[in-house]
Amino acid sequence: MAAPLATLKAIKSTVRKRISSTLHSLTQDEIKQQTEQVTANLLRQPFFHQSRTVACYLSMPGGEVDTAPLVDAVLQSGKTLFVPRMDPLLKGRMDFLRVYGQDDLATFPAGLWGIREPGECYQGGRRQSDSDNLDLILVPAVAFDHSFGRLGHGKGYYDRFLTQYKATTRNMPLLGKFSFRHGPRIGLALQEQILEGEDVPTNELDWRMDVIVGPNGIIHRPVAERR
Repeated sequence: MAAPLATLKAIKSTVRKRISSTLHSLTQDEIKQQTEQVTANLLRQPFFHQSRTVACYLSMPGGEVDTAPLVDAVLQSGKTLFVPRMDPLLKGRMDFLRVYGQDDLATFPAGLWGIREPGECYQGGRRQSDSDNLDLILVPAVAFDHSFGRLGHGKGYYDRFLTQYKATTRNMPLLGKFSFRHGPRIGLALQEQILEGEDVPTNELDWRMDVIVGPNGIIHRPVAERR
């Protein structure tokens, strides 16, 4: 039987505080080393090489994988990059807006929680929003588990986005176990964020990942279990 909503929120809060305390005890050198391993593990995957459009978060100043090297790699590869922007008028909603290059990225001011965000406009026009053909959606978290459950920061941005996102029906031309019907949900994690012998508390509104990329490698969800 599922836990009552109030109880689930309390459990999530307790786990979130515990993991967050561990993450903020990591040194910048430890995060940098793990970031390099996570980035290398992702960049060598067939699903990255064959992707054309990538949605990637811009990381907080600490406590998670630093996505700056990955963002650089996406832009240098010629892929189209989209990054989140929180909706200032609608609580809990975010859109993914296009980044047009390194010079564009360098102009982004820090927004909520010190995370850089793009403006709505670019060179006098409206900045392109996410399309229905995102090949990869890279997702942050406080913690993941080996059942591909995700514990976010408690604001619901990603779960709402993934619920509303109109996934394409085309099949990506990927290889074997990495064949996805839609743009896969890829969790990026420091080793301390991948729980061992423990599941993160979730309910039916919480989206699971298709792949989790950590410093020691990747784990992938069986194709039959993906949605």
